[in-house]
Amino acid sequence: MAHNFDPFRDFDRMAGALLDTRSALREMPMDLYREGDHYILTADLPGIDPGSVDVDVDGQLLTIRAERTLASNDNVKWITRERRGGSFIRQLNLGQGIDTSAIAAHYNNGVLSVTIPVRESAKPRKIVIETGGDGMVEGGQLEDAPSSKGQVES
Repeated sequence: MAHNFDPFRDFDRMAGALLDTRSALREMPMDLYREGDHYILTADLPGIDPGSVDVDVDGQLLTIRAERTLASNDNVKWITRERRGGSFIRQLNLGQGIDTSAIAAHYNNGVLSVTIPVRESAKPRKIVIETGGDGMVEGGQLEDAPSSKGQVES
């Protein structure tokens, strides 16, 4: 079996790992879902001091910042060091239907939860459809219009 020799393959793989911008996202993995009239964002921030977590909104841009400080001891010989220290940041563009003044955040057990409410004017609502005078349509069903005539006795 013949194998092609590529002297740059390992270099490309190493450079790709170093320059991979998605690795920063893995340092603050998050979920975002809608529950009723709110969006819920949860982000994993294990080992983060709650005092270093900052959530702010500027216009329609939500920014989450956090800092993890690791013990640094020059007198130790590291066998493996996989936990990264430093600053972490995530930014999300919020839609126009968000009530940015009512966003709330809570940090507990290494998980940041951000509640993002939908603005009242952006919530779904039913529209009443009026017809030519025989009745009106509400919720897809035709209803008799109120009549000023007396009731017919049977």
